[in-house]
Amino acid sequence: MDQSAAIVIGYDGSAAARLALRRGLELAALYNAPARVLRAWTTGTAPRPKTWEPGYVPPVDDFAAAVIEQVSTDIAEVIAEYPGVEVRIEAPHGPAGRELIEASAEAQLVVVADRDLHGISELLLGSVSKEVVEHSHCDVLVVRPQGARRG
Repeated sequence: MDQSAAIVIGYDGSAAARLALRRGLELAALYNAPARVLRAWTTGTAPRPKTWEPGYVPPVDDFAAAVIEQVSTDIAEVIAEYPGVEVRIEAPHGPAGRELIEASAEAQLVVVADRDLHGISELLLGSVSKEVVEHSHCDVLVVRPQGARRG
Protein backbone atom coordinates (compact mmCIF):
# COMPACT_ATOMS: atom_id res chain seq x y z
CA MET A 1 0.00 0.00 0.00
CA ASP A 2 1.06 3.58 -0.64
CA GLN A 3 1.82 4.76 2.88
CA SER A 4 1.69 8.44 1.99
CA ALA A 5 -2.01 8.30 1.09
CA ALA A 6 -4.65 8.11 3.79
CA ILE A 7 -7.07 5.34 4.57
CA VAL A 8 -10.57 6.79 4.29
CA ILE A 9 -13.10 5.37 6.74
CA GLY A 10 -16.81 5.93 6.23
CA TYR A 11 -18.62 6.59 9.50
CA ASP A 12 -22.31 7.19 10.20
CA GLY A 13 -22.56 6.43 13.91
CA SER A 14 -23.99 2.93 13.49
CA ALA A 15 -22.60 -0.17 15.21
CA ALA A 16 -21.52 -1.45 11.79
CA ALA A 17 -19.63 1.78 11.10
CA ARG A 18 -17.89 1.46 14.45
CA LEU A 19 -16.57 -1.95 13.35
CA ALA A 20 -15.37 -0.41 10.09
CA LEU A 21 -13.69 2.38 12.07
CA ARG A 22 -11.76 -0.14 14.17
CA ARG A 23 -10.70 -2.11 11.10
CA GLY A 24 -9.63 1.04 9.27
CA LEU A 25 -7.57 2.23 12.23
CA GLU A 26 -5.98 -1.22 12.60
CA LEU A 27 -4.88 -1.03 8.97
CA ALA A 28 -3.69 2.56 9.33
CA ALA A 29 -1.55 1.49 12.31
CA LEU A 30 -0.24 -1.55 10.43
CA TYR A 31 0.75 0.47 7.35
CA ASN A 32 1.76 3.63 9.23
CA ALA A 33 -0.81 5.58 7.22
CA PRO A 34 -2.95 8.53 8.23
CA ALA A 35 -6.70 7.97 8.59
CA ARG A 36 -9.50 10.20 7.37
CA VAL A 37 -12.80 9.49 9.14
CA LEU A 38 -15.49 10.80 6.83
CA ARG A 39 -19.07 11.47 7.99
CA ALA A 40 -21.12 12.83 5.10
CA TRP A 41 -24.28 14.67 6.06
CA THR A 42 -27.32 16.62 4.92
CA THR A 43 -29.32 19.08 7.01
CA GLY A 44 -31.71 16.20 7.72
CA THR A 45 -28.98 13.96 9.17
CA ALA A 46 -26.74 16.52 10.88
CA PRO A 47 -27.05 17.40 14.56
CA ARG A 48 -28.48 20.82 15.31
CA PRO A 49 -25.69 23.45 15.45
CA LYS A 50 -25.26 25.57 18.58
CA THR A 51 -26.20 28.62 16.50
CA TRP A 52 -29.60 27.17 15.58
CA GLU A 53 -32.70 29.13 16.60
CA PRO A 54 -36.33 28.87 15.54
CA GLY A 55 -36.69 30.72 12.25
CA TYR A 56 -32.95 30.83 11.61
CA VAL A 57 -31.06 28.36 9.46
CA PRO A 58 -27.37 28.39 10.40
CA PRO A 59 -24.67 28.42 7.70
CA VAL A 60 -23.41 25.12 6.29
CA ASP A 61 -20.13 25.54 8.19
CA ASP A 62 -22.05 25.50 11.49
CA PHE A 63 -23.69 22.20 10.57
CA ALA A 64 -20.32 20.74 9.54
CA ALA A 65 -18.79 21.83 12.85
CA ALA A 66 -21.66 20.18 14.75
CA VAL A 67 -21.12 16.94 12.81
CA ILE A 68 -17.37 16.98 13.51
CA GLU A 69 -17.99 17.65 17.21
CA GLN A 70 -20.49 14.78 17.43
CA VAL A 71 -18.22 12.32 15.60
CA SER A 72 -15.18 13.40 17.63
CA THR A 73 -17.02 12.67 20.86
CA ASP A 74 -18.47 9.42 19.55
CA ILE A 75 -15.16 7.92 18.38
CA ALA A 76 -12.71 9.39 20.92
CA GLU A 77 -12.33 6.12 22.86
CA VAL A 78 -11.67 4.09 19.71
CA ILE A 79 -9.13 6.60 18.39
CA ALA A 80 -7.34 6.53 21.77
CA GLU A 81 -6.63 2.83 21.18
CA TYR A 82 -4.45 3.79 18.17
CA PRO A 83 -2.16 6.55 19.49
CA GLY A 84 0.29 6.22 16.60
CA VAL A 85 -2.34 6.91 13.94
CA GLU A 86 -2.88 10.45 12.70
CA VAL A 87 -6.67 10.83 12.47
CA ARG A 88 -8.53 13.62 10.72
CA ILE A 89 -12.32 13.85 10.97
CA GLU A 90 -14.08 15.34 7.96
CA ALA A 91 -17.72 16.27 7.46
CA PRO A 92 -18.48 16.92 3.79
CA HIS A 93 -22.00 18.06 2.94
CA GLY A 94 -23.64 15.59 0.58
CA PRO A 95 -24.68 11.97 0.07
CA ALA A 96 -22.32 9.47 1.72
CA GLY A 97 -21.65 7.43 -1.41
CA ARG A 98 -20.74 10.44 -3.51
CA GLU A 99 -18.50 11.92 -0.82
CA LEU A 100 -16.67 8.63 -0.17
CA ILE A 101 -16.10 8.11 -3.90
CA GLU A 102 -14.71 11.64 -4.21
CA ALA A 103 -12.41 11.04 -1.21
CA SER A 104 -11.23 7.76 -2.75
CA ALA A 105 -9.42 9.69 -5.49
CA GLU A 106 -6.68 10.61 -2.98
CA ALA A 107 -6.85 7.51 -0.77
CA GLN A 108 -4.98 4.23 -0.71
CA LEU A 109 -8.04 2.40 0.66
CA VAL A 110 -11.64 3.11 1.60
CA VAL A 111 -13.15 1.19 4.51
CA VAL A 112 -16.94 1.04 4.76
CA ALA A 113 -19.46 -0.96 6.74
CA ASP A 114 -22.00 -3.35 5.31
CA ARG A 115 -25.28 -2.25 6.86
CA ASP A 116 -26.77 -5.57 5.69
CA LEU A 117 -29.78 -4.00 4.00
CA HIS A 118 -31.96 -6.21 1.85
CA GLY A 119 -35.19 -5.95 -0.08
CA ILE A 120 -37.22 -2.79 0.29
CA SER A 121 -34.76 -1.23 2.78
CA GLU A 122 -31.94 -1.43 0.26
CA LEU A 123 -34.23 -0.18 -2.50
CA LEU A 124 -35.37 2.84 -0.46
CA LEU A 125 -32.11 3.67 1.32
CA GLY A 126 -29.60 2.42 -1.22
CA SER A 127 -26.38 0.70 -0.37
CA VAL A 128 -23.50 3.08 0.22
CA SER A 129 -21.01 0.21 0.36
CA LYS A 130 -22.22 -1.14 -3.00
CA GLU A 131 -22.02 2.32 -4.60
CA VAL A 132 -18.50 2.86 -3.26
CA VAL A 133 -17.30 -0.58 -4.38
CA GLU A 134 -18.63 0.05 -7.89
CA HIS A 135 -17.23 3.57 -8.34
CA SER A 136 -14.22 3.99 -6.04
CA HIS A 137 -10.89 5.18 -7.42
CA CYS A 138 -9.00 2.83 -5.06
CA ASP A 139 -9.46 -0.48 -3.28
CA VAL A 140 -12.42 -0.82 -0.92
CA LEU A 141 -12.74 -2.98 2.18
CA VAL A 142 -16.33 -3.75 3.17
CA VAL A 143 -16.50 -4.73 6.85
CA ARG A 144 -19.33 -7.07 7.72
CA PRO A 145 -20.66 -7.64 11.23
CA GLN A 146 -19.27 -10.73 12.90
CA GLY A 147 -21.32 -13.76 11.94
CA ALA A 148 -22.89 -12.09 8.89
CA ARG A 149 -23.23 -14.49 6.00
CA ARG A 150 -24.05 -13.99 2.36
CA GLY A 151 -25.54 -16.49 0.03
